[in-house]
Amino acid sequence: MTTTEALAPTSRPAAAGPATAPAPLAPEAVVDLVRQVGGPVFHPGDEGYDAERSGFQAGYRHRPAVIVGATDAADVAAAVGFARAQRLPVAVQVTGHGLSTATDGGLLISTRRMTDVTVDPVAGTARVAAGAVWGQVVAAAAPHGLAPLNGSSPGVGVVSYTLGGGVGVLARTYGFAADHVRAVDLVTADGRPVRVTADTDPDLFWGLLGGGHGLGVVTGMEFGLVPVARLYGGQLVFGAEQIDDALAAYLRWTDTVPDALTSSLALIVYPDLPQLPAPLRGRHLLQIRIAYTGPAEEGARLVAPLRAVGPVVGDDLREMPYEESHTIHRDPSDPHAYNGDNALLSGLDAAALQRVAALTGPAAPMMVVVQLNHLGGALATGPTGGTGAGAVGHRDARFALRLLSPLGDADPEGDLATVREVHAAALAAVEPWRIGRSVNFLLGEQRGRADAAEVARSTHGTAARSRLADLKAAHDPENVFRFHPYEA
Repeated sequence: MTTTEALAPTSRPAAAGPATAPAPLAPEAVVDLVRQVGGPVFHPGDEGYDAERSGFQAGYRHRPAVIVGATDAADVAAAVGFARAQRLPVAVQVTGHGLSTATDGGLLISTRRMTDVTVDPVAGTARVAAGAVWGQVVAAAAPHGLAPLNGSSPGVGVVSYTLGGGVGVLARTYGFAADHVRAVDLVTADGRPVRVTADTDPDLFWGLLGGGHGLGVVTGMEFGLVPVARLYGGQLVFGAEQIDDALAAYLRWTDTVPDALTSSLALIVYPDLPQLPAPLRGRHLLQIRIAYTGPAEEGARLVAPLRAVGPVVGDDLREMPYEESHTIHRDPSDPHAYNGDNALLSGLDAAALQRVAALTGPAAPMMVVVQLNHLGGALATGPTGGTGAGAVGHRDARFALRLLSPLGDADPEGDLATVREVHAAALAAVEPWRIGRSVNFLLGEQRGRADAAEVARSTHGTAARSRLADLKAAHDPENVFRFHPYEA
């Protein structure tokens, strides 16, 4: 089982009503588990149980019969062995930006205590334990003039993000984070710790990198770093009156930029709340995020066509140390409830993108954050110096359109129905170019969807799904590690 940012959750919203309590385990069984592991063990009713099963995604929670707070690979192996003996399904959670398949009544392995990060500046590699987050790796690599292929948020788990592929700040220049993995430390369904590389088990290695859900518990990973110490980056922010022109200009601009420039845009209607900065309150804004690895002077020349669109609300493009790369997207750091969907696109035209902006703008029945990532470059061709050997789906996509909406506490089920309706309408606007979905950006309740089987199929092509299904059958025939079936 991968850690949890990489796979869509199927558990119910925590606020949706009383939970069905997991069936209690025999006291002697729990005592035996406590003896086997060095980390804490929680079961329903224990102090700390709720905190341990909670994460950044506040709208959904696992409801396991038992939680193991693993401190090392031996704890993970013991937990898997216990789950098999008790016939319990297993899931894993680190930071909980997304949740893996529901473990109601099962065993949840929490790896948040496994946070070791080691950088080898001579080899240009990093080794991380299962609970490490990207902010740790960026900080450890920066003194050596190196950077990982991290995402936009420093609080996201390294392992789960990477096993889903990983489209980050340097994506067009260096490809998917999965393309740079050298080795994966894995606990198998029968509780054995193994080290998987392209040499030791090329099929399993391929499956883990971009499609590794349900193949084992990853306890550690080694991957290559890249020689990036600084960036030209930041945001251009346009107000509502400029949005249509800026969207059209952005799409034209993406046809001209080099692979050294990675960008995305976000459309947000900010609520009129006093805690927000005055320039944001109640406004429909377009943010264009830039990360360029070349000289700042060249970066300024490259973004000139965007600046020429018209007056901006904000412009903080600048040269920055790579340690500040998280400021480009400014992702929220506080836990909250949300649901999301996405589409990988072969292309896009301005009219369709403007239609998405209108459907998700001030007239929408609830807040929708829209993000469009410009893909291509090394994501499509494979990076120089990377393995490029993983199961990442739809590498030929030109754009990724992501939709995310918050869920309220008062009526989460009603909110979810509205979210799905609004998201479906926005995704219908780009249907002519749609080729699939990204595993990393499936964020929310999937089990109740009428199109759940189609969602499962959409992340990989037919041949890859068949190959992944064969790997699942070989490495976890009893489905200890629950996941969305690729053969669906």
